[in-house]
Amino acid sequence: MPREPEPLTLAEVARRAVEVADPNDRDALLGQYFLQFEDADEPITAVQNLEERVALAAEGVDADADDPSIAVANAVIIYLAHRRDEFDDDPEDILRLAVRAEWRGDPPQAVLAWLADAAG
Repeated sequence: MPREPEPLTLAEVARRAVEVADPNDRDALLGQYFLQFEDADEPITAVQNLEERVALAAEGVDADADDPSIAVANAVIIYLAHRRDEFDDDPEDILRLAVRAEWRGDPPQAVLAWLADAAG
């Protein structure tokens, strides 16, 4: 009899967000960002105030909140928390949908420039 899959943890979703935002593992800041979640083994569905927890982790590595890669990783975590069925989807699709959801189709200029650079 098939079993339900194990629920995704916050650490797994954060790892996936960093992989989506930095597929070539070149951004040291995103590596530091992931460390904020490394031991977060609670199911993502059980995390209270997820947006606040993600914002605090971002502040831990980007105090000025101006790094677009961190903003995008935040968006991906929040997106995948609500769309867990898309966890294994194409990274470009996840990125596009997360950015659209986070900024309602109108991301900040820094994020647009980051996306263009990431795609190029």
